[in-house]
Parts: sequence; C-alpha cells; structure tokens
Amino acid sequence: MILCDIGNSTFDFFYDNHTIKLDINSNYLPEFDDDKELYFISVNDMGTHKLKSKYSNAINLAKFINFDTSYKGLGIDRAVTCNFIQNGLIIDAGSAITVDLMENGRHIGGYILPGIKSIHNLYKTISPKLDVELSIQDLVGLPLNTKDAINYGVFNSIFLPLQNSAKTANNIIVTGGDGEIVSKYIHHSTYNKNLIFQAMQKIVKEHT
Repeated sequence: MILCDIGNSTFDFFYDNHTIKLDINSNYLPEFDDDKELYFISVNDMGTHKLKSKYSNAINLAKFINFDTSYKGLGIDRAVTCNFIQNGLIIDAGSAITVDLMENGRHIGGYILPGIKSIHNLYKTISPKLDVELSIQDLVGLPLNTKDAINYGVFNSIFLPLQNSAKTANNIIVTGGDGEIVSKYIHHSTYNKNLIFQAMQKIVKEHT
C-alpha cells in the first residue's frame, strides 16, 4: 500500500515505512509497482491532477471521511488526523500551524497560526535590519538586543497560544515538519511525525 499526502507545497509519499517528500512543482513522481494500491488526500487541485495523471488508479480517501464537526471549510488533512483520536489536541506544525480539539469523537473546533518560518520571514519584509538568524528558545526576561527581540516575538506569538490550548488537554499529539521543535515546548505532548499516514492507514482498513 502506498499513501500520498498532497499539501500546498509538497507531495509526501509513504511506502514501506519510508517517506518521500517532493516539491509540488516537481515534474518527477516516483515509480511504484503496478500491483500496489495508492491512496491519497489532497488540499491542492494541481497536485491532485499531477498525481492522477501519473497513477490513474489512485484512490482519494476523502470520499470515505464522514467527520463530525460544525467547522466550515476544515481541510481534509485536518479531518483525517483528527479522525485518528477520540479525545485530545492535535497540533500540526508545518508552513502553517493548525490546532484542533477532539472530544468523544467530535471535533470541537480549532484555529490556525502562521508557521515558525512564516513569522520569522515577516520581519525582514519590514526592514533589512530585522533580517536575523532564527533561534527558537524560551527567553527569560525582556531582550536587550535585536536578534533576541525578534526571536522572543516569534517564540511568544506561537507558543503562548499553543501552551494555553494545551493546559486542559490530557492527550496532546504534535506532528508536522516543525513538530519535533514545537513538542519540546508543549508539556506532556507526544511527537508523531507519521500521524497523517497512520490516520490514513486507519481509514483504509476501516473502509476498504
């Protein structure tokens, strides 16, 4: 079985316990044995078209998702990962950071933050003097230089709301490209880099 998560900027394939990450604009997609079934989810129409052009029998898992939520416009990737648990908080730290709360199998709600790199890159658009090296750390006390001041702003704009959301959650799962970094600052959280693929495998087993 081959799994593919098509995001805004990448194709992420999972096969034989290995991941393959490719830029969404890449003209190359990997070769797989014809007898292997490929399942995918996508938030990118162009990426979906590319995938289906290469693997005509690829199966979109979106048709199997019946997700209980009042949230309008929830991305399929968030619905899939939330479907993996009955209770808890899921933080997906990628180019954007999504936070979703599940209670008794129902999606209570969630919110979206810019990702770590997105907030950091914003500073240099304000002034070239604010183009400093990113250093994620929990600074104690108010900074006394520009580099620390910017990193303080990046850190607190992201981690304060995340830590606040995590206060009342017993089960906290962090995933995504920056998930390992984020998890270090969220007490009692578990980092799971393959959460999306484990959730996809669960759906395949339940519906095929």
